Amino acid sequence: MMQPPITALLRGQLDQMGATKRRLAQVILDDPGRVSRMSIQALAEAAGVSQASVTRFCRSLELDGYAQLRLALAAESVRGEPVPAEGDIAEGDDLASVVSKIVRLDAQAVTDTAQVMSLATLELAIDALSRARRIDVYGVGASAIVGADLAQKLTRIGRPCVAYGDAHLGLTSAALLGPDDAVVAVSHSGTTADTLDMVRTAKAGGAATIAVTNDPHSELASTVDHVLLTAAQESVFRSGATASRLAQLLVVDCMFVGLAQRTFQASQLALESTWRAVRHRANR
Repeated sequence: MMQPPITALLRGQLDQMGATKRRLAQVILDDPGRVSRMSIQALAEAAGVSQASVTRFCRSLELDGYAQLRLALAAESVRGEPVPAEGDIAEGDDLASVVSKIVRLDAQAVTDTAQVMSLATLELAIDALSRARRIDVYGVGASAIVGADLAQKLTRIGRPCVAYGDAHLGLTSAALLGPDDAVVAVSHSGTTADTLDMVRTAKAGGAATIAVTNDPHSELASTVDHVLLTAAQESVFRSGATASRLAQLLVVDCMFVGLAQRTFQASQLALESTWRAVRHRANR
């Protein structure tokens, strides 16, 4: 499988990085082409870190070493991978600049997520959902909105599914799941305690577990069977609220359409039936 763009991975994980990794990532994101021509010593000095930190940074990206990082960045430069031209929202920005930056951040989140999402993992997630007798979706806060969206979509094609944003109700449902069921957990950080508790309970019963998260090294990612990554970099005023939600919705849409396509005729009939059931309410 093709390695997703390093810059997309770094933009998506920037918010979850520690200080040393963040400095390295920012130097790379500022000018990937330039870094592809730098020695490991030069990059370490530019970021104000040790060469050993650069090596550990490369390994955290599942690269063999710095040489592979340089090759990946050089390849991206040749392909002309987009590099954001604007910074974060600043105190003195006028409204036009704010709108422009929001549009750029949101569009970048969707593009980067499409690039880092593993099609093989997506296929496995769709397999698990297609076999499920019942599907639970867990998400808290802004992620609950995404969970409700997925539950509504799956219900419309005849897949029994309920979204839980409340831990008490979610844990009650999770405790009753078994090997014939599946769970989708949505969490930008991958550290939300309520979501983790619900997933662990469902997994203990044997349910297949899927996570939609921005951090591949999070506790949630290490707990579930299948991890679908997003790559959303939040702005200073919208942490965990907007760009991440759009990235999550992209993943949710891909899961839904992929599942509906598996049973195309039945899904079409279900969509038509549910539309007929509610269409007369549109004029009220």
